[in-house]
Amino acid sequence: MTASKVKHRISSTSIRPVKSLDLLSHREIAGLMAADMDVSQLFRECALAVLNTDSKEDDAAQVLADHHDFDIRVVSQSRGLKLDIFNAPITAFVDGTMIRGIQEHLFSVLRDIVFTEHKMSRGSKFDLQTSDGITDAVFRILRNAGVVKPNIAPALVVCWGGHSINREEYDYSKHVGYELGLRGLNIGTGCGIGAMKGPMKGAAVGHAKQQITNGRYVGITEPGIIASESPNAIVNELVILPDIEKRLEAFVRLAHTIIVFPGGAGTAEEVLYILSLLMHPDNAQELPLPLIFAAPESNPEYFATLDKFIRITLGDEAARYYQIVVGKPDEVARKAKRGVDSVHRDRRKTQEAYYYNWRLHIDKMLQSPFEPTHENMASLQLDRSMPKHELAAQLRRAFSGIVAGNVKAFGIEQIAQQGPYQISGEVEIMDALDDLLRGFVEQRRMKLGSGEYVPCYQVVH
Repeated sequence: MTASKVKHRISSTSIRPVKSLDLLSHREIAGLMAADMDVSQLFRECALAVLNTDSKEDDAAQVLADHHDFDIRVVSQSRGLKLDIFNAPITAFVDGTMIRGIQEHLFSVLRDIVFTEHKMSRGSKFDLQTSDGITDAVFRILRNAGVVKPNIAPALVVCWGGHSINREEYDYSKHVGYELGLRGLNIGTGCGIGAMKGPMKGAAVGHAKQQITNGRYVGITEPGIIASESPNAIVNELVILPDIEKRLEAFVRLAHTIIVFPGGAGTAEEVLYILSLLMHPDNAQELPLPLIFAAPESNPEYFATLDKFIRITLGDEAARYYQIVVGKPDEVARKAKRGVDSVHRDRRKTQEAYYYNWRLHIDKMLQSPFEPTHENMASLQLDRSMPKHELAAQLRRAFSGIVAGNVKAFGIEQIAQQGPYQISGEVEIMDALDDLLRGFVEQRRMKLGSGEYVPCYQVVH
């Protein structure tokens, strides 16, 4: 690999596959080369996000504007493929040589966006019209990425939380991760910075102390969010799902316990998603999927306000599906370990797969991609007379739209063209939503940076 350095860019370099796509037939390479313009552009954007690892910028449009001269090309050769890269961020290199973890991530992007698109989607091998078909598609994408691993005892703790958090919250998530690592548990996150990086970084130290050399740090993302939450350097298994709904399904199908750290609208979206699942009548058989909310003693307000919002909108019964722990990182880890052990016992008893939770019922509404247009946001049904799991799913979509308006290129463009999203519904829900979002803004949980936040939404009372 050679490179020439110009200012803050590496003007040109070439890399070959690492782990992913390192052995392809000529026909498979030809399929990669035949990707249409939309897929090629998507690959370019996600590749730039990977090369921009640990960036402090969470505006996808701004990242693309700052690197408008960036380009990446798939080159076919008889001994395999390579990537030619032009004007890449210099932070992805050490003395002109690309960091190996970032190199691996680039080929994971190529595998999931181009290879999966050509091999499966365009070959009509995915059934995305039925609930079972979507679940099967998510499994096959994860299997193709090598993320589902048979004959390994449950040990994956999924950690959710925000990328825009303060130092105390980051250090706390890292301490919890350290305690998890000491107990031999692996970490899965949204792969970005903040509360996604902290648990992985802590677990890496815990694993090192226990001389665990095969620790797993699974990063699960999707094209719409990857530019604002670039994969952190600790991720050693990266997979990109086609959209946020399949990303969320991948999380809950893989998880043996879920820990939620403080975050913003995106974290609230994830919480409402999992509550909609757990409250669904078809999951009434009490499938073990432990859910822990964890916050440092110095900043307990996030879950205090979120818990209040959940109780107002979904009722006190919703609170029985989670437990809140303030401080005590070791206690959080012990609870997570007990949760993982309970899942292990249940899967052994029922002869279910350790690596993928097939039994969990996910309603089609939670699987269908939600496009956050102004019309769709205004049409959300937010009424406490509807079944609680359906209301939770509708609220999840509201927060999904807010996330899009904050950091996703499509949402930012929508807001620029048509102004803020209008969200309306039952008065009590709107009051609670308004209070929650105001709290997020005051706590600077909506976006990175110190500038004044301009809301991408209006709560209509």
